[in-house]
Amino acid sequence: NVLFMERIRYVRDLTETAVQMVQKEALEQVKTRAAEHAEDRLVQLLAEEEAPIEGELEEDDSETLHDQAKAAPQFMGPFVINAKRTAGQTQQARPVISPETLDDIRKRLRAGELDDAMVELDVADNAMPTMTVMGMHGMEDMEMQMRDMLSQLPGFKNRTKQRKVKVPEARSLLEQQEAGKLIDMDEVQRNAIQRVEQMGIVFLDEIDKVAGKSKSSTGPDVSREGVQRDLLPIVEGSTVNTKYGMVKSDHILFIAAGAFHVAEVSDLIPELQGRFPIRVELESLTQDDFVSILTEPKNALIKQYQALLATEKVTLTFEDSAIQALARYAAEVNENNENIGARRLHSILEALLEELSFTAPERNESSVTIDAAYVQDKLQPILNQEDLARYVL
Repeated sequence: NVLFMERIRYVRDLTETAVQMVQKEALEQVKTRAAEHAEDRLVQLLAEEEAPIEGELEEDDSETLHDQAKAAPQFMGPFVINAKRTAGQTQQARPVISPETLDDIRKRLRAGELDDAMVELDVADNAMPTMTVMGMHGMEDMEMQMRDMLSQLPGFKNRTKQRKVKVPEARSLLEQQEAGKLIDMDEVQRNAIQRVEQMGIVFLDEIDKVAGKSKSSTGPDVSREGVQRDLLPIVEGSTVNTKYGMVKSDHILFIAAGAFHVAEVSDLIPELQGRFPIRVELESLTQDDFVSILTEPKNALIKQYQALLATEKVTLTFEDSAIQALARYAAEVNENNENIGARRLHSILEALLEELSFTAPERNESSVTIDAAYVQDKLQPILNQEDLARYVL
């Protein structure tokens, strides 16, 4: 059924991610060799572009050209188009590319002198016909499977198209092609499936939403219990069919989380409770936790606001005292009002920087420093009035 298909998508998405990770690692291992092969192909393409194409040659002249080709067969590649034909026919030929010419082009290529040159090469054509499966929720998975199936048909598989691009882009495309030839995708898929089965982790958030609150046999609790029973086979251990092969979920680590302040863990069906034997109750975030959240992540909220105001040429700087004050206010509001965790930082920073965000276009190329006094001046009146309704997410 549709609910079960939605649940097994967890394992399919995990497998897809694992394949991408293993493939990236394999590509990194062959990166150097792929770059060398790509450079060789690019040198040949540039030599072919620069070499003048001669007119038709008579048979006697073509024999001379053929003798020249045999003198340096290792440099011919695609440049000698001198197939034998029946007597009396003229032949189209291209001049032999000498080793000196190839070496010269390679030096110019490495020096960047040919970056503006254009080359023509074949690239993979991944365009697929647009299709939409109309129907109930959950049909997106069927649509993806149909697209994968069509991509393997002879008419779509390994289809290429010609593109004329500049040398830097051509180098990148050729490196991708050569790297793809150097890795074994079957081995990549086998390693990815093994990692999923042995080291995979699936996080099920907000599981409290499917916990029943009564023992009645009618009403919304029935659908909640149905969702739990759909989850049960995957958590217990089953075999999921993915486009990379069969994946067993027996040893995948499932972690469930929820806010059980209204519902209780005991409201889940007994079978599902038994599959989550270790239970941990999380503590509320402290001031130090909020400081870490504001400063350590790559996309921390403070960094986001700095980048946002930088688009208006406003340099925003937060002093350590300001960050400590923000963390203290967030912890205080969570303690006195509903505890919404780290989401509180969104409302706190929105209240702090509301005026600055609207006046940023008028502060052309200016710098603003946020200190503890600035934080107190903007937030203390709001906290005293306990008027946070428009700021709470």
